[in-house]
Amino acid sequence: MKLLLSLLSLFALWATLAFRPAADAPEWVKQAGAMAFPTGKTTFAAAKYGAKGDGTTLNTKALQAAIDAAAKKGGIVTLAPGRYLTGSIFLKKGVTLQVDKGVELIGSQDIKDYPEIPTRVAGIEMPWPAALINILDQENVAVTGQGTIDGQGKVFWDSYWALRKDYEKKGLRWIVDYDAKRPRTLLVANSSNVTLKGVTLQRAGFWTVHILYSKNVTADGLVIRNNIGGHGPSTDGIDIDSSGYVLVQNCDIDCNDDNFCLKSGRDYDGLRVNRPTEYIVIRDCIAGAGGGLLTCGSETSGGIRHVWAHNLKAKGTSAGLRIKSALTRGGTVEDITFEDVQMEGVGTAVEIGMNWNPSYSYSTLPAGYTPETIPAHWKTMLMKVEPARGLPHYRDVKVARLKVTNAKQAIIAEGLPNSSLENFHFEDLDITASKAGGINYAKDWTMKNVDVKPENREPVAVQNSSNMTF
Repeated sequence: MKLLLSLLSLFALWATLAFRPAADAPEWVKQAGAMAFPTGKTTFAAAKYGAKGDGTTLNTKALQAAIDAAAKKGGIVTLAPGRYLTGSIFLKKGVTLQVDKGVELIGSQDIKDYPEIPTRVAGIEMPWPAALINILDQENVAVTGQGTIDGQGKVFWDSYWALRKDYEKKGLRWIVDYDAKRPRTLLVANSSNVTLKGVTLQRAGFWTVHILYSKNVTADGLVIRNNIGGHGPSTDGIDIDSSGYVLVQNCDIDCNDDNFCLKSGRDYDGLRVNRPTEYIVIRDCIAGAGGGLLTCGSETSGGIRHVWAHNLKAKGTSAGLRIKSALTRGGTVEDITFEDVQMEGVGTAVEIGMNWNPSYSYSTLPAGYTPETIPAHWKTMLMKVEPARGLPHYRDVKVARLKVTNAKQAIIAEGLPNSSLENFHFEDLDITASKAGGINYAKDWTMKNVDVKPENREPVAVQNSSNMTF
């Protein structure tokens, strides 16, 4: 009975947060998400084009034929219940891919079934395998339904770990993520008015949903499960990359890296492209295992700004709000609002840093290699960034109405002597953690009604900071 009452109390609290009037939401929030949806009602049954849901027939050509037929007039591609093995397929303008309950699209485990395309991955532009499902240079496209899209990624996880073991011996940790080519599950690139709704995506080979160089995209009700049969490296949930006016809502992610992640390019190449991620709404979502409930970075070169994250819940993520970059990334992270959030059993509730994962973040060519003989993407990674341009900047961040229980640490915030963390505001925080943490190189911070209860009874250590109002 006590357990039932506890669950009912938790549900009541969650419902209160879920229906809180968003009076402080910025005006631009209304413009985020897809503004149009495919209107074609004609159905195109994939079976008529040769698709077989037996789990063994490779259906790439059959599924693409159904998509191409639907694109001529606009329409809905449907599949009968079954398991459809496929390589990369490419959706087109006016097409809805409907993955109904009982339908499972399963990704080929042969990398040859994912043709290389020009794209951006982990912050640099380079050739990379196409995703399992691709929406490239299109508008008015949708993927809907209650079915499952399974990347069958373990074979790609294993190949990554094998290559990483070899590369680390050679001093090449910084490039292994780019040489171990693995397919993403769903890629939206250079597209607009795209809707992704309802489907379950699991076991991604690499990132699960990647929204790149796109505008007005909605991800609604997606369920992502990447810790099935192992823990895949870099299996991010939803990555929004140099894109704008994106709405993510009602999603539930359990992965092995960042759950909801905002990116805008890496180092020299990211600074060259210089496209921000901006006007992003993330609301009414849940994160389980993973690197962060909401992560900004580590690819920050084009800037990340105007983000409204509201009514979120995390259980077991290694961080809650995480802003991370490196000393060669540059870019400004600003106007971030993170409010009405519950966390349980996370690592650090608020984690801010500018020198993330040095063994991965900084590129040095070991002895025995010459610039004339290395691949083009190695050369891109080795392009030097002037120190002043490489400094990231963080400012104008608001964290409000945050309830955290059983965290390892409340806050760790590390700026730099020549790049302070500016104008952070915390209000109505209730945090129980093993330790409070620390703040270094910050200025113009305010904390109102903040209750941090560290088990070790030591307060937040503040160093090298100015105009801090607690």
